[in-house]
Amino acid sequence: MVLYKKILVIKKLYYYFYVYLDMISKSKNFNANTVKLDAGKFIHFINIENIDSNLETLIDKRIVSICEGKTNSDLNLIKRRLIDFLTPKRNTTIEMGAIAEFFLHLYLYDIGYKQEFLYLNLEEGSIKKGFDGYFSFKNEEWVLESKSGDISTINISHTNKAKEAYFDLEEKIKGKTKNNPWQNAYNHARTVGTKDNIQKNIKKLSDEFTYKKFHKIDDFNIIPCSTIFLNARWKVIDELKIETDIKKIISTFKCKKLNIICINKKSIKLFWRYLKK
Repeated sequence: MVLYKKILVIKKLYYYFYVYLDMISKSKNFNANTVKLDAGKFIHFINIENIDSNLETLIDKRIVSICEGKTNSDLNLIKRRLIDFLTPKRNTTIEMGAIAEFFLHLYLYDIGYKQEFLYLNLEEGSIKKGFDGYFSFKNEEWVLESKSGDISTINISHTNKAKEAYFDLEEKIKGKTKNNPWQNAYNHARTVGTKDNIQKNIKKLSDEFTYKKFHKIDDFNIIPCSTIFLNARWKVIDELKIETDIKKIISTFKCKKLNIICINKKSIKLFWRYLKK
């Protein structure tokens, strides 16, 4: 009986050690929680009801590099560029999507991911095309797709948005899009000083896309993301329900590793208030 109990303790310790090795760093500045769904599969729950001093400091620190990489541009200049870009797009899905993406990039930096792209397009002064994000983490590469919406939208849910992001990634990787997403990723990777081995990998994928040699999503690490703006209907994200719902669908998600990110964000106005400070 004593031996049996010792074996159970060892198994339990081994399990927690295994989970620990597979876990990513905890966010220092976001109200976030990460749940392990399976080996190499996680779901991140984030609540952004306001931009407190910690989050504002993080944005101040990272906004220039997120938008332009390693440049000498100052904080106020980048704020001005974003205001100029977003102003004509007020009350559109482009405005909503751009703000949702920014906070995803900020969060992933906060948990240790390295941004291998620019948030702003190189020449056009617009949000980049192709994949919504390309990251590296512990010698692995990750592609991100972001979907967002307003709480007033009929049938909106984090589960549906995550599925939408997944299928969008799948379509791009399979070559079902007009533009070559890998070419855009490669151009950005060269600009931000991505490691040579990652650049070579992206270049190979871009060349193969041009020659109509497409891939399956099974071979990639992916980050499908959902952001819902709640406005006057603010409530904390329902982790238990979303986890239950997502567990029902991830068996259909074909990928190497998976990080699903779900964000409840109070309003679009939060970012505007920050930009105009």
